[in-house]
Amino acid sequence: MIELEVLTAGALTTVQDLGRPGWAHLGVPRSGALDPEALRLANRLVGNPEAAAGLEITMTGCALRPTRATTVAVVGAEVEVRVGERPGDTGRPLAVPAGAVLRIGPARRGLRCWLAVAGGIAVDPVLGSRATDTLAGLGPAPLRDGDRLPLGLPISPPAPVDLTLPVPLPTELHLTARPGPRHDWFDPVALDRLYGSAYTVSPVSNRVGVRLTGAPLTRAVSGELPSEGIVLGAVQVPADGQPLIFLADHPTTGGYPVIAVVDEVTPLAQARPGTTVRFHGPQR
Repeated sequence: MIELEVLTAGALTTVQDLGRPGWAHLGVPRSGALDPEALRLANRLVGNPEAAAGLEITMTGCALRPTRATTVAVVGAEVEVRVGERPGDTGRPLAVPAGAVLRIGPARRGLRCWLAVAGGIAVDPVLGSRATDTLAGLGPAPLRDGDRLPLGLPISPPAPVDLTLPVPLPTELHLTARPGPRHDWFDPVALDRLYGSAYTVSPVSNRVGVRLTGAPLTRAVSGELPSEGIVLGAVQVPADGQPLIFLADHPTTGGYPVIAVVDEVTPLAQARPGTTVRFHGPQR
């Protein structure tokens, strides 16, 4: 069996594919890569189907060693890549000899990168997906030093490309957000405050959601809200008035009111703590 040995797992490295849609009625969120297009591109570069499982690597990087020669591709944050003693580029197929150490360094810009390996990560699927769900505990556990991951057999040769253009990583994010189902639970000026204020990404953020700090959103209704459905991109406001944007591993229900829903959460995959976030209404 071809395996990928985890020498250094880093702060948070997880197996991710395109997720497990269609199970929310059973309390199971979609999960999957926080930037699906980045994983799709990495898979195309090594000759995998776009939905093959790869690794999502957060902030600090990792070190891996294949037991056989293989091809890999790294897409996403700006990181240093080394294969053995030689440097490697992101955004292109890289040949890794058997036993050579693949090192992915800490993110210099951005927060996460995605690694595809020829044949894909072949852990057992759960509900049709190999994705790690950090909230529900489905799929494989986050990687630990010494883990060995099975690899599938390559089905196509690597893509014949020299490089791909990196996606710019802005220092300030502008997100389109539509009024949510409980915006009337807030003061009349709360939506204007949300749209007109600059918020900052808190260090207390993860794959479940991005917590923001900034102008508090005050409630007009002070009563308790029974738990109700939560969707990807929901902007929930806990008791402290600071908004929280739910990401791929979000719960399927929640008891705090949702003031807005963000149209596209993918840019948040690279939002480091301290990043400025601004919301805009759909007509602004």
